[in-house]
Amino acid sequence: MTGPEPVPSPLAEALARVGDRWTLLVVEALLPGPRRFNDLLGQVPGIAANILSERLRRLEREALLVARPYSDRPPRAAYELTAEGRELAGALQLLAHWGARRADPAEIPRHAECGTPVEVRWYCPTCDRLIDSESPDPELHYV
Repeated sequence: MTGPEPVPSPLAEALARVGDRWTLLVVEALLPGPRRFNDLLGQVPGIAANILSERLRRLEREALLVARPYSDRPPRAAYELTAEGRELAGALQLLAHWGARRADPAEIPRHAECGTPVEVRWYCPTCDRLIDSESPDPELHYV
């Protein structure tokens, strides 16, 4: 007899949709706007054409991007993030910030007016207070 299926965590759900470096780098390349296939190949260093094709199809299946045809012969498309795909920008910025702190502190985002490194905080607008996400038992709950 087996027990109930474990409920995947929100992080597991996100990783199931975009859980590899190539997919995240493709999303990053699409954040400024629509791109054609060859443009993406140039913007994502090291990605092979077949991997890029597969990642674009996967993102389209997940409704994170749309392919808009611009030529019938040969068939060609420009790829553009959907609103849901653009929502990944915040997560990518957090990952990039985390990576910069470990790789090159000069790359940490800074406030344009004073040059101070910015900090990311969780905030509850209803309670008007910051939530300490680094405590042993963070006050964050996914419902």
